[in-house]
Amino acid sequence: MTDKPNESSEPTPPRTQPVVSGQAAPSPYDSPTGEIPVVKSGAGENVPRTEDELGLDPEVPGVGERTEPIANRPAEEPTEPVTPAYAFASIPPAPAAGEGGLRRRGDYRRGTLDLGLLGLRLVVGLTFLYHGLQKLAGWFHGPGLDQTRAMLEQGGWKHGELSTAMLSVAEVGGGALIVLGLATPLAAGAVLASITDAWLWKQGMAPGFQYKPVELESILVGLAATLILTGPGRLSFDRNRGWATRPMWGSVTALVLALIAAAASWIYLHGGNPFTGFFD
Repeated sequence: MTDKPNESSEPTPPRTQPVVSGQAAPSPYDSPTGEIPVVKSGAGENVPRTEDELGLDPEVPGVGERTEPIANRPAEEPTEPVTPAYAFASIPPAPAAGEGGLRRRGDYRRGTLDLGLLGLRLVVGLTFLYHGLQKLAGWFHGPGLDQTRAMLEQGGWKHGELSTAMLSVAEVGGGALIVLGLATPLAAGAVLASITDAWLWKQGMAPGFQYKPVELESILVGLAATLILTGPGRLSFDRNRGWATRPMWGSVTALVLALIAAAASWIYLHGGNPFTGFFD
């Protein structure tokens, strides 16, 4: 053994010393615009050097991505954009235009209509309530029940007690409900029936057909009938009812029934032709 490292048996190629001259050694990069010699394959064909010669697709797929040949790909059809749905959305979508919210907005464009109907109810209701309390309780210097019954019997009404009770209840109950705007078609129908009979009675007390004796009763008949057809409005206890703001066939039915009740009570409790006079 020796301290010298093992020497290879192959001979070491001799090192060439750079030629030192007055000019630097030429390099292929000194002239980049120079023409690169054409390299040919063993078959004598030119070796491709650019992407165009190689026929590479400029859109090179990523690593691991499987692609199909362009000739085998189906023709893409235009599709509508898909609206993304977010699972974390908690706010419901806004209602589309033209739904019930916009239709209901038109119902509130009533201006002062409800205020006018309130005034109509107060005039009609308080008038009947005033006269009813005069007959029922004798308030406001009224005749009371006894004198009211005697007055009706002298005027040709039959069944004095029944006539007095029906008249007092219709005026007091109907007038109070009209002021409140509660069960308005029934309340207005009750006062319409009672005031219609009063119109027939006062018309029969005068000789022939005259308007002046029944002028006040004619106005009250028209107001009560109008209230049935218009409804009490939103400023009433019936504001959530259909007849309060948009009365239809139900109100017409209430008007017809009130007139039928007036005719039936007139025939049963009094009778006679009011247009010729009771004393002719």
